[in-house]
Amino acid sequence: MLDTPIALPVPINEPILSYAPGSPERAALKESLAKLSNECPDVPHVIAGKASHEGASFDVTSPHAHARVVARAHEAGAEVTKRAIAAAMTAAPAWARTPFAERARVFSRAAELLAGPWRQVINGATMLGQSKTAFQAEIDSACELIDFLRFNVHFGSKLAEQPISTPASQHSLELRPLEGFVLAVTPFNFTAIAGNLPSAPAMLGNVVVWKPAENQSLAAYHTMRLFEAAGLPPGVINVVYGNGAPVADACLASPDLAGIHFTGSTRVFQALWRGVGERIASYKTYPRLVGETGGKDFVFAHPSAELEPLAVALVRGAYEFQGQKCSAASRAYVPQSMWPKLKERLLAHIAEIKMGDVADFSNFMGAVINERAYTRLSGWRDRLKKDASCTVLADAGWSREVGWFCGPTLVQVSDPKHDVMQEELFGPVLSVFVYDDAKVDETLALVDSTSPYALTGAIFSQDRAALAHALAVLRQSAGNVYVNDKPTGAVVGQQPFGGARASGTNDKAGSAFNLLRWVSPRTLKETFAPPTSVGYPFMRER
Repeated sequence: MLDTPIALPVPINEPILSYAPGSPERAALKESLAKLSNECPDVPHVIAGKASHEGASFDVTSPHAHARVVARAHEAGAEVTKRAIAAAMTAAPAWARTPFAERARVFSRAAELLAGPWRQVINGATMLGQSKTAFQAEIDSACELIDFLRFNVHFGSKLAEQPISTPASQHSLELRPLEGFVLAVTPFNFTAIAGNLPSAPAMLGNVVVWKPAENQSLAAYHTMRLFEAAGLPPGVINVVYGNGAPVADACLASPDLAGIHFTGSTRVFQALWRGVGERIASYKTYPRLVGETGGKDFVFAHPSAELEPLAVALVRGAYEFQGQKCSAASRAYVPQSMWPKLKERLLAHIAEIKMGDVADFSNFMGAVINERAYTRLSGWRDRLKKDASCTVLADAGWSREVGWFCGPTLVQVSDPKHDVMQEELFGPVLSVFVYDDAKVDETLALVDSTSPYALTGAIFSQDRAALAHALAVLRQSAGNVYVNDKPTGAVVGQQPFGGARASGTNDKAGSAFNLLRWVSPRTLKETFAPPTSVGYPFMRER
């Protein structure tokens, strides 16, 4: 309940540190990496604030050095998950009664701790466990997670807009947490998302069972420690690790399931939605389903586009973090008139990309997350090289000996409906369709209709009329659209993030839209002078 207004400053986005040579943050991060590399923690489930090492253990390794074990975690299974649900439900009444201002202080403190002494711990864990470069870790596990925490407090404090009262009655609205627990299922690719999905519902008074991706277990472990250091009460967020299927099954079977906060694959989210639908009569309340899933994100270049900004956007958008972003530039539509020079620039930029251990700050790329991802992407590469309708223009650097390295791959396609233009690959593969300059409208129609996803997209144009036309045609094609910029890098508070169609429910993480999904409003009317007779004036004869 937002019972007491709290005066909060409007947050500002956390400044991004540069990690330039000689900077204090570079030295601190290198020190943290060395320390974390030697720790290899036994990562516990956390249930009711207590550590549990139940279940078979599994190794968490560095993708860029897959023989290096950086942590060991445990398979939760159904029974451990049931205990996590019970712990959440036990904690629910007291947490729901806790004033919003007190809950907000916990997460505000977490943001300040992360901005200070915890910054390089979580950055370093993200680099080691998820193969992010220093810059990619900084904008994710530091800046974006700090922003989520600060801005969610700010947005949450303003949600309960009060209804109109009259002289005869006072009307008020309170925001209750959902009745039950929220299952938060989080991905490997963004530590910020992994921190936001359980903490956003918790901030609004909900209790949570959190299941991180196995490959993100190291950073998730430190994120949970951060929440505990900030004063999060036991049982509010309970974290369980391992295979998601038995965890999901136990949560779906519970009548207390009140919501699912999900980021991951479209297939898994659809399976969760189907599971809820099959059990809908068994729940105490209709569960809220909030999901951000896949993307097949486009870059459309109008013939008026500027060459160099387009080339840089395509390279950064497609290849940073090895293309393992749901917003990554994945399919591009380029006019014939500019393709020869653009191709030359793209190949020149790609040739300069260094790939390797992210502890070497000269590397632009690390490795994909695991062997399964490497095998899947390698299969795509082999298929494209054999396909007569595809021309692979760049694909150097692929190797699996030391780490799961997939080199930046550029492919030109003659068939705009090719599978590589439709399916999410989640790797450093950019496909390009070269269109006739005179067929802008036909190409915009292709952009809109080719893929089932609608997450992000970018339009490059110096012609304002052409830009306005493209934005109108592509109105439903992406939830986040970028003009003359790459389709990645949404900033909390500036570009609330999410898409529709097969990309999810478009509930916009990092905004009030998302927070409203985790509350159940109750209105209260108090009548000061209630009526004392049953009849109405119209019933009188005179």
